[in-house]
Amino acid sequence: MDRTGGPVTQARPFGHRPGQGGDWSEGAVHRGRLRVRTLVSLRWRVIGGQALLLLLAAGLQVNAPYPLCFAVVAAGGVLNLLTALTSPGQRVFGDREAAIQLGLDIVQIGGLLLLTGGASNPFLLLLIAPVTLAAATLPLRHVLALGALATGLASALAFAALPLAGAMAAALILPLGYRLGAALALACGIALTAGYVRQAAVESARMALALDVTEAVLAREQRLSALGALAAAAAHELGTPLATISIVAKELAREAPTPAVRDDADLLVAQAARCREILHRLTETPDAASDLVHEQLSLRQLVQEVIAPHAETRDTTIRAVRVEAIVTGVAGLKTPHIRRMPEITHAFSAFVENAVDFAGSEVLVSARFDAETISMEVRDDGPGFASDVLGKLGEPYVTTRPGAEGSRTGHIGMGLGFFIAKTLLERTGALVTFHNSSPHGAVVSARWPRSSIEAGAA
Repeated sequence: MDRTGGPVTQARPFGHRPGQGGDWSEGAVHRGRLRVRTLVSLRWRVIGGQALLLLLAAGLQVNAPYPLCFAVVAAGGVLNLLTALTSPGQRVFGDREAAIQLGLDIVQIGGLLLLTGGASNPFLLLLIAPVTLAAATLPLRHVLALGALATGLASALAFAALPLAGAMAAALILPLGYRLGAALALACGIALTAGYVRQAAVESARMALALDVTEAVLAREQRLSALGALAAAAAHELGTPLATISIVAKELAREAPTPAVRDDADLLVAQAARCREILHRLTETPDAASDLVHEQLSLRQLVQEVIAPHAETRDTTIRAVRVEAIVTGVAGLKTPHIRRMPEITHAFSAFVENAVDFAGSEVLVSARFDAETISMEVRDDGPGFASDVLGKLGEPYVTTRPGAEGSRTGHIGMGLGFFIAKTLLERTGALVTFHNSSPHGAVVSARWPRSSIEAGAA
């Protein structure tokens, strides 16, 4: 069994459902990213460059069918003008529409090359540009189609094209082998350039999506943490007076000598209920809550909070998984109190949940402290991290986790769990590491300078 990226149920609000792995494919990552304004702007630059080069060639007295060449350039300009006028600049092209537009650009460039030397023209490399743009914005099938179109045109231009010639020189006709070599070089350039650009775009888009999920998880955890602090503080401050008011009011209503007294008692009961309603409304906007008692906890309490949801986790078949905690430190040092940080709680809860899924029989959560640092570690006795994913843990979408039926906790992994947890911990100043222990088992640890998380530290 492979060790993987951990649970990420928090990512489901972003549209993921079990069994819909295609939502995270490369096509989904890139779909709908080419705007009309972007393509129109790039086209005007290319068309302007083509016109400038033709004027320069004419000034150098290079023979070419300039009326036809400028007609091809003008056709590109008309197409671009129609595109700009018929679509708002902020509109995003559909996949098929964007592929057609870029295909027309390839044909326009190919037509101009046909009139100016074909594969002998060094500006053959301009065919790379539309395919590169497609690689950064379109699904793979469209990139392959456009790459095939550009390569096919380059190959055709090696056999059929009008030759270039100077004013006082014969037409320049290069050997067929050279022209075929130029077409092959173009094909290699398209493959390499588009491949580099696509890889970079995929990684960038995947990282952006993963960071969005991380931000959502952090916001949720911070809200829940603030809500808990407010609820605890409100219960502490208002619980006793509300209980006293309710008891006294009920007693007054029961023993009221006159209807007027009974009405007053009923009013007190109603006002107590209104106070409870106000308290409920306060819990809906907890961001301003501040309670020093609940904003810090001891290292021992933190470890207990992390393991509490998993302490009684049981395998659905035979055995129980024992989850234990231990806190150790340098002799003579008092166990530190740390700031309550939802990033730490969420991250280590995810690590423990992952460990429970793969442990043989035991998961150990340990915390250690000395005069300079505080560290936490999750260790299990399972098979350990798979060698092919160990070096990539902490990157988004690295996972080989089975479906819910293959895990104790029922979570389906997309490879975001460890990325989210590692990112959250690093924001608190932690150094996070993953490794396998001997003879088996996985270990996840984080280490902080005490000043980063200790309550009251500067």
